[in-house]
Amino acid sequence: MASPLEDPVLIRPFRGHTAAVTGVAFNASAAGMVTCSVDTLLILWKLNTQCRAYRFSGHAEAVTSVDFSPDGQVLASASHDHTVRLWIPCIHGESSVLKGHTASVRSVSFSHDGCYVVSASNDKLVKVWSVCYQRLLFTLFQHTGWVRCAKFSPDGRIIASCGEDKSINIWDTRNKICVNRFSDYEEFPTFVDFNPSGTCIASAGSNSTVKLWDVRTNKLLQHFKVHRAEVNCVSFHPSGNYLITASSDGTLKILDLLGERLIYTLHGHKGPVLCVAFSKGGENFASGGVDAQVLLWKTNFDTLDYEVLKHNFRRTCIDDPPHFLDVCPRSYHFHDEKCKSVEVSPISDVPDIQTPDPVIIDIRTSSYISTPFCKASC
Repeated sequence: MASPLEDPVLIRPFRGHTAAVTGVAFNASAAGMVTCSVDTLLILWKLNTQCRAYRFSGHAEAVTSVDFSPDGQVLASASHDHTVRLWIPCIHGESSVLKGHTASVRSVSFSHDGCYVVSASNDKLVKVWSVCYQRLLFTLFQHTGWVRCAKFSPDGRIIASCGEDKSINIWDTRNKICVNRFSDYEEFPTFVDFNPSGTCIASAGSNSTVKLWDVRTNKLLQHFKVHRAEVNCVSFHPSGNYLITASSDGTLKILDLLGERLIYTLHGHKGPVLCVAFSKGGENFASGGVDAQVLLWKTNFDTLDYEVLKHNFRRTCIDDPPHFLDVCPRSYHFHDEKCKSVEVSPISDVPDIQTPDPVIIDIRTSSYISTPFCKASC
């Protein structure tokens, strides 16, 4: 019989940014993570506390989003300076600038094979770029307001994007057309992402809601209103059974999607929490906020069914489309902020007084990457 969940615990803070932390992502091995900030910088952290961190400069304005390629060999970042950058995360600091947007770029994300990057911008456009050739492949036109976020599905066949036109658009990447739209928000969705099996998407709302949509039946599955302010980011646990949310109310919340309930409310940041991400295996997660801190947490989910995990990863194969039974529940459910949850309130200032902040080495980027990122599979 599965043991009950153990409460998540705060492992330690990482300090090095001087302004709000806007994005966080783990590398493939979960031995390191990258963060980005309004201070225009990216920081590559090693989770081994004895290792140095590396701070990369290159963007001229605030960095809004960052992502690791699936193999951990490349970073992508988006900025208010209208550009996307591809970085080789090493001491040489090489990066390549992708120009094409005409306004702030709000989101950047790799495809699951690492061959492509999708970006979303205040110019109302979604663009897809070749990582290998470092050039624009195509542009998606449909949004009528600023686009806040865009993500590839696990099999790469579709892209989900959301914007301040109060819509979530579903795009066919082969035909480059919008094939569906969800648009019942009172305000607008701020973030969107696919679950690991690619069968549904979660969206965060400026009206403090989180919604789950079935992309095959085009139906709303669940509607959570458990925050008291804008929800800025969500991240699925690799099992697909849990969703973590980050909000301007200063909290993180963990939702049990199969149990249809809120299970944890996490405190630790001073002020709005802007980003959150699970590690690739789900053992840890990290959050960043307006307080310029990055907090690293241990998940402690002992009830993870690894057969379900393997099943969900198997469904991401491009030749094996998602099965109808991959998503539960199959009917609409509403959950309000009165839901009970376990409150986790670590002392955010000194959760680990024995471990000093790592030494940070500043890396100034060169203006181009001398070797392409080509892979045989791209």
